[in-house]
Amino acid sequence: MFFRMIRGTFARQWKKMLMIALTVALGASIATAMLNVMLDVGDKINEELKTYGSNITVIPQSEAVMNKLYDVENDEIKAEYIQEEKLGELMTIFWANNITDFAPLTDTTVTLNGSDVRLIGSWFDHHLEFVKKGTTYQRDTGIINLRSWWDITDGKWMDEQKLDGDKYAMIGAELAKEKNLSAGNKITVNGEKGAEELTIVGVYESGDDEDQCIYTTLPVVQRLTDSSGLFKKAEVSAITSPDDELAVKAAKNPSLLSGDEYDLWYCTAYVSSICFQIQEAIPEASAAAVRQIADSEGKILEKTELLMSLITLMSLIGATLGISNLVTSGVMERSAELALLKAVGAANSQIPRLVLTEIMITSVIGAAAGYFIGYAFAQIIGHTVFSSSIEMSGIVALIVAVLIIAVTLVGCIPAIRMLLRLRPSEVLHGAH
Repeated sequence: MFFRMIRGTFARQWKKMLMIALTVALGASIATAMLNVMLDVGDKINEELKTYGSNITVIPQSEAVMNKLYDVENDEIKAEYIQEEKLGELMTIFWANNITDFAPLTDTTVTLNGSDVRLIGSWFDHHLEFVKKGTTYQRDTGIINLRSWWDITDGKWMDEQKLDGDKYAMIGAELAKEKNLSAGNKITVNGEKGAEELTIVGVYESGDDEDQCIYTTLPVVQRLTDSSGLFKKAEVSAITSPDDELAVKAAKNPSLLSGDEYDLWYCTAYVSSICFQIQEAIPEASAAAVRQIADSEGKILEKTELLMSLITLMSLIGATLGISNLVTSGVMERSAELALLKAVGAANSQIPRLVLTEIMITSVIGAAAGYFIGYAFAQIIGHTVFSSSIEMSGIVALIVAVLIIAVTLVGCIPAIRMLLRLRPSEVLHGAH
């Protein structure tokens, strides 16, 4: 009898039940999309920010100590160096997979056509092989990705794996205009240890002071500075987790952490944790976060998650109000039928249970449809905003199910209160 009445309700009020299902589907779809994007957005935002440069700088330990003691800039003290081969150690740390790109840099002042110019040597598209304890690590890395915002106005990016030799360069747009140079031209730069003839491969526009510089392969600058196999600093781009209280505490002094705190910090991709592990791997180096980028990651992520939380909350509030209006109007339309059930002996709790069962069945159908719609919506967001798919988390299905049950129950409260106050004599007399 109970289920026969439910079937009858769906047959008579199918339009209203369809509206309830659509309302639930809308709320479930938005909640599904936003929650999945929230769980995956951290890495996506970090990947996007990596296109704007490195977030970790590695310099010699002695230079870092001098900076702290005397508060001077790197170029104000005598240059110290790190062995180039040590950079392979970056591929062996716990968070090696989070390090997306890295490159060594060494700069010097050279003379070009009678004027002083800053010459910077680095890896462009460099294939690195590193062997440690019988294991071979390989990585293609360089400043092609670390300077991805550069606009190549003439020529092309330097691909050192395809070049014959190392005497090639890329020149900043302002300097190229000033010296009337373009891709294919040859230039001679004079340093304190000799001169090098370089072929310009491309002209880049960076939008900052580097437009007045020349970038060349690392061996060229090493020869001009008599620093074979050495570099002054390295830029590292890593995918990191936003800083929280634990990260801030650890950044000040990891030794102050308890055992459990240390393990959690060390095994979380905080920028301070990655810097610490880099220093463990290269003891003669000091790794520090580029705070502007690291702080921006956390702030952008927090604001993005807050926005998505508010969108989810508003959609669920809207679904609750919609369900409340639809269920209440449905109960009012069926008041005579429900009053008659009470008059013939139905318990006071049976009528609300009947209505809740009908609405829950409708909500389950709507929630299932909404989940798959939300999955599609999440992928649209992923490909439109981040140019990649959003990974769907199984926990989201459980969270959405709990939220929809809560929304349905809250939305039914006004109708249940109406049913509990329903008096058969008054309703049936009015109906008669």
